[in-house]
Amino acid sequence: MTTREVEHEITIAAPAPAVYRLLAEVTNWPRIFPPTIHVDRVEHDGSQERIRIWATANGEAKNWTSRRELDPEALRITFRQEVTAPPVAAMGGTWIIEPLGENESRVRLLHDYRAVDDDPHDLLWIDQAVDRNSRSELAALKKNVEFAHAAEELTFSFEDTVYVDGSAKDVYAFINEANLWSERLPHVATVRLEEDTVGLQTLEMDTRAKDGSVHTTKSYRVTFPHQHIAYKQVTLPALMTLHTGHWTFTDTDQGVAATSQHTVTLNTDNITRVLGDTATVADARAYVHTALSTNSRATLTHAKAFAENRR
Repeated sequence: MTTREVEHEITIAAPAPAVYRLLAEVTNWPRIFPPTIHVDRVEHDGSQERIRIWATANGEAKNWTSRRELDPEALRITFRQEVTAPPVAAMGGTWIIEPLGENESRVRLLHDYRAVDDDPHDLLWIDQAVDRNSRSELAALKKNVEFAHAAEELTFSFEDTVYVDGSAKDVYAFINEANLWSERLPHVATVRLEEDTVGLQTLEMDTRAKDGSVHTTKSYRVTFPHQHIAYKQVTLPALMTLHTGHWTFTDTDQGVAATSQHTVTLNTDNITRVLGDTATVADARAYVHTALSTNSRATLTHAKAFAENRR
């Protein structure tokens, strides 16, 4: 069997430990890879883990699983695809992050792969695909890791929780059935929900702000029935460069804890244009937090009423 080994590299203006952490902690991936919607750790045992990735490719949402081995001491991450698609017979590789100075690092991306039946034409096809994808992935990694590292003080998370005297299944149903939100939620004008693959939704909606203006948003959502819905907003308002979130539904002694969690990165370029010449980062943070919390709380309150009426 012919196993091909190739290597690509790029220099990134961020400390090596920060680059490693952004790659190792899979919850960061929606922040650093624009196509990534959500990543779930399916199994974790010491340095070994199995992850499931939901991402868009050519405008379509897909998911797959990969095994990884983490080595924080050596700043290395080894990965192997569990299920390969022909003409690939096997595919794996390693990320190696090397410090070049206090605020600079070299990222090397190694691949090893084989073609089905050792077909030379297929091997050439894989060579070209790996080369093209590695170059674009490293360029995107450089751009997005540098941005994510620089924007860490502009990134924040918060959550709102209501307790529901009802079933988690009914609260989940209200959030999952977003196609009915224009009938159920006063701040939602129109909704378009598509679910071509079960558990993977595209949600577009027009929402009304307090001042009467209407805003269109688009998100991808990954659903885990009755427990959890994760999403990534892909059309962003002027004050944000990132918005991801989770709805979670947990049984507690006080009833079902229905929680809306948001992670946001502020867009500093637009603060004075949106909020006025004297506005600060703190003003933008407060404004965004209030706007998102207001909508989340309104949705959770309606979900609570819905579930308690169904009881």
